[in-house]
Amino acid sequence: MKKLFITPILLLLTFSGFAQKQTKKAEDGIKPVGVIKNLTDSALLDVVQRQTFRYFWDFGHPVSGLARERSNKSFDYGDEVVTTGGSGFGVMSLIVADSRKWITHEQAVDRMLKIVRFLSKVDEFHGAFPHWLNGETGKVIRFGRKDDGADIVESAYLFQGLLCARQYFNADNPKENTIRGMINGLWGDMEWNWFTRDGRDALYWHWSPNNGWAMNFPIHGFNECLITYVLAASADRYPVSADVYHRGWAQSDFFKNGKTYYGFKLPLGFDYGGPLFFSQYSFLGLNPKGLKDEYADYWEQNRNHTLINHAYCVDNPKKYKGYGENCWGLTASDNYEGYNAHAPNNDLGVITPTAALSAFPYTPEYSMKALRHFYYDLGDKIWGEYGFTDAFSESHNWYANSYLAIDQGPIIVMIENYRTGLLWKLFMSCPEVQGGLKKLGFESPAIAKN
Repeated sequence: MKKLFITPILLLLTFSGFAQKQTKKAEDGIKPVGVIKNLTDSALLDVVQRQTFRYFWDFGHPVSGLARERSNKSFDYGDEVVTTGGSGFGVMSLIVADSRKWITHEQAVDRMLKIVRFLSKVDEFHGAFPHWLNGETGKVIRFGRKDDGADIVESAYLFQGLLCARQYFNADNPKENTIRGMINGLWGDMEWNWFTRDGRDALYWHWSPNNGWAMNFPIHGFNECLITYVLAASADRYPVSADVYHRGWAQSDFFKNGKTYYGFKLPLGFDYGGPLFFSQYSFLGLNPKGLKDEYADYWEQNRNHTLINHAYCVDNPKKYKGYGENCWGLTASDNYEGYNAHAPNNDLGVITPTAALSAFPYTPEYSMKALRHFYYDLGDKIWGEYGFTDAFSESHNWYANSYLAIDQGPIIVMIENYRTGLLWKLFMSCPEVQGGLKKLGFESPAIAKN
């Protein structure tokens, strides 16, 4: 199978050969709804966000409140596995649910308290969390043979959500004061500078008390990890220098691009941009509107990346069934073989709904066409209790019955950023984040002027 690139998320997920099994039924909570005819665009967005939120609310782990990795038993794990990064997305989804009154504010506060209290007791490594935890015991669950310790990219996704929660739960009462205090404690304990591996000019993705730096994976851009460098530069107690960003992140064979695909110039990254989660995961909280540094305008980067992905699916050079103006979106997901990072130059005929739906801020017209097609034309095959299932391939007559936290969360969050900018406003209001962005040489309308 051709690989266009390797990063740990892709390398360590593609090995699995996930078997598709029946989805676990959720406990009573927000009731799922079937396909409803003749919805307005706004009403359809409401339905999709709300039903997708059930993944984190009804299917959240009952002890920890964190997000389970996936809905189906697969490979050698099941419901006990919670995912650190996906839980960060889940925290952001909880904020959306509270804001839109799908749950009461008291329910949101209590779930958030459960989450931060649990996180304060789990296995951590120099303040960083592992990729997977046992949702009941808080013990690390090995993600790979030597990946049994810190994962700073997953930790960054979690902290992106926690910092939004700290800004959102701002009432002066015992519960919300506790939420903020515990988040500040977790944030302050994260030793970002440890992960420069004795002061080298890059952040290293993994460290394990059993295996040390054996994974040996320096994080170079451009990919899904920008938020990791931003947060590392933003830290109060254990920050990294700007040199780590410029000499580490911004130095690789796949950082600068500058070529044009389907008429759209791509400033950074792999040919054709890679899977769409590159322009989504770091930008659930980090607002790309007006965000610029010496390397790119990140609104241009993310929008053109999305437009290239869309144009490729419309062009459909491999003539896969179903691809077109209303059916597009290539990103990492389950597929008929297992799991892969789908992209224009790693195209296996698999459409992943989160790709187009989490691109709503960048391509609202194209994303709405995809949403209506997924919901009304394919709803009987891919619409279920937690929203849209993970992926499908009409060419292979394959339709997933699985849901993944890292795919469901961005649908809720990025649709909300398109509608109200809620999570962008919260994250960009963090004084530490503003300081970190300035330190790295970013410009943004959200950065307070001195």
